[in-house]
Amino acid sequence: MPANTSRVSADHLRALIDERLASLIAIRHDIHAHPELGYAEHRTSGVVVDELERLGIEHKAGMAGGTGVLAYLPATTGEGAHSVGLRADMDALPILENTGKAYASKTPGVMHACGHDGHTTMLLGAAGVLAALEHRTNPVTLIFQPAEEGGAGGQKMCDDGALRGAGAGGLGPPVSRAYALHGWPMLEVGQVGTRPGPLLASTDELDVVIRGRQAHAAYPHQGADPIVAASHVVAALQTVASRNVAPYDSVAVTIGQINAGSARNVIPSELTLHGTVRTIREDTRRLVRQRVPEIIEQAASALGCHAEVTLREGYPVTRNDPDETGRLMGIASEAFGGERVIVLDHPSMGGEDFSYYGQHVPACFAFVGVRPAGEASWPQLHQPEYDFNDDAITPGVELLCRLALS
Repeated sequence: MPANTSRVSADHLRALIDERLASLIAIRHDIHAHPELGYAEHRTSGVVVDELERLGIEHKAGMAGGTGVLAYLPATTGEGAHSVGLRADMDALPILENTGKAYASKTPGVMHACGHDGHTTMLLGAAGVLAALEHRTNPVTLIFQPAEEGGAGGQKMCDDGALRGAGAGGLGPPVSRAYALHGWPMLEVGQVGTRPGPLLASTDELDVVIRGRQAHAAYPHQGADPIVAASHVVAALQTVASRNVAPYDSVAVTIGQINAGSARNVIPSELTLHGTVRTIREDTRRLVRQRVPEIIEQAASALGCHAEVTLREGYPVTRNDPDETGRLMGIASEAFGGERVIVLDHPSMGGEDFSYYGQHVPACFAFVGVRPAGEASWPQLHQPEYDFNDDAITPGVELLCRLALS
């Protein structure tokens, strides 16, 4: 689907981005150095508001629990048939940074390990470029949301009316289509990857308490060992993927935390497990939500323990609208060349709360490359060595602007 950006030449668009690039890099480094966890992005939200005020863009702060920011640019020509929403996330992760960068996190144990500093910067860059254009064919809503990392900030922004327009909690007309970009280490800078339909998994949250009977480590027959029970539970849960779900389907059941015990010579009375359950298909999700508690409870019971299972519904599948995916891929091909636009073979088992926006309007989520050209690898998301690549800012801003103008 070709872009309708005839009033704005590629050279002019890139010149406007180049003019702002140094300041955008400075903004990203500042945000990176001062990371904030979900719903605590007060300083980051302030940076966003300050930049929007400097640009003279109408905005609304204090959304989604206090740190979400919404901004609005009207069309200049009255030609726009669509109101476009562009979204970025602002929160960081509870990870100790190990990049060694001069702008590394100044907050011990918190860092931008998923590149949200880059996403926020790209959207601020798009805001500045779009505001500078004489012709904007569509009204544009800019969404700076908190708490993507497990806090469902996207859902709260939707609930607060970010997509509904003025008079219903938002700004301007209601959003009719929405897009978001995410830095992706598996792609080179200048590459774009996405797919129609499911792109990212649902993310249900699993909490388990296994209760046994405390005993001396030398006399295990006098107790009921929840650690042994938990070992069998973790192993048995892997049969969900291997024996309950078809080989061509996708499911991941992962236990990320095990907490138990107070001494090496004491069998504890209880243990807790915390994990995540990821699926792509809704029928598979229902099956897995049934099988996971059954397996845990029965495996624990077989070893003389009792399990209490809590399985909470998390983010839905991030599902790309086929028409909007075609639009984004056509625009990206026009901007960067068709060979730089990749239709991904299969969904990722990661999760994203951009999924909530797609429940209200046609939407597309896409990956933009951050791996330097010629490099075989780049630190992966949620690793302490990860840093969004400044070279990805320019193509990210350009793609956002083209989507707004299409």
